Amino acid sequence: MPEWLEIALRTLLAVVVLFLMTKLLGKRQVSQLSLFEYITGITIGSLAAYVSLDLDTNWYLGLVSIAVWVGVSLVMEFLQLKSKTARDFLDSKAAVLIKDGKIMEDNLKKERLTTDELMEQLRKKSVFKAADVEFAVIEPSGDINVLLTKENQPLTPKHLGIKVAPEQEPQAVIMDGEIMDEPLATIGLNREWLDTELEKLGVAIENVFLGQVDSYGQLYVDLFDDQIKVPEPQKKAALLATLKKCEADLEMFGLSTKEQKTKRMYEQCSIALEKVIDEVKPLLIR
Repeated sequence: MPEWLEIALRTLLAVVVLFLMTKLLGKRQVSQLSLFEYITGITIGSLAAYVSLDLDTNWYLGLVSIAVWVGVSLVMEFLQLKSKTARDFLDSKAAVLIKDGKIMEDNLKKERLTTDELMEQLRKKSVFKAADVEFAVIEPSGDINVLLTKENQPLTPKHLGIKVAPEQEPQAVIMDGEIMDEPLATIGLNREWLDTELEKLGVAIENVFLGQVDSYGQLYVDLFDDQIKVPEPQKKAALLATLKKCEADLEMFGLSTKEQKTKRMYEQCSIALEKVIDEVKPLLIR
């Protein structure tokens, strides 16, 4: 057999083996790597190159070595799942870098991080002052997670005591000009509904690159031709959002006033509007 053909066949074999072994090791191997997983990835890659190019030795010996490395990796992953001690030894522990706005210099030295590197990571989290940080920790993966102090956290409806209705994720119902029946069925719609909505927009199905339906039942499309502008059907969604905002405002007014009579009035109005929203919502999300 010619050498070029043997190398080509060995390379194809190495690709198939690497793919199967990586599938066996799971998604962690292609996400944030631990120290051992980093070493395993480099070694298996080197062994695959050995299997592909070294014609002076038996190719199956390289496969045996890859199998041993994969076996060891699986054992290590099993130990990590079952033992906290094994996780701490193999992946190391998280370390606190900032606490109560104060930088932990000793932990910075242990993690071999400079002040410039710490500030760079904070800026990636949109934090420009260490004093604004309540708690910052470096994870075993090397990521730095930050908790801001209460006064520097974004204001949310929960801080105002307002309950917000859950919102479903958008469903992609058209991809590359093809209708996706499963997402349509998930949200209780069908092709007839989709054809009607496309007709309203004046768009043919084969011209749609991506079509999504939001939680309000509105269809949004992106066309292959970016020069064509499609109006966004937001009237029903905007109406429902306005009604919900009015309900939230009434609740907030009731919480902010100390006058009991006024508070009860706002609460009653909020409850009445909530009932109205429940009645009209089925009409606004289709």
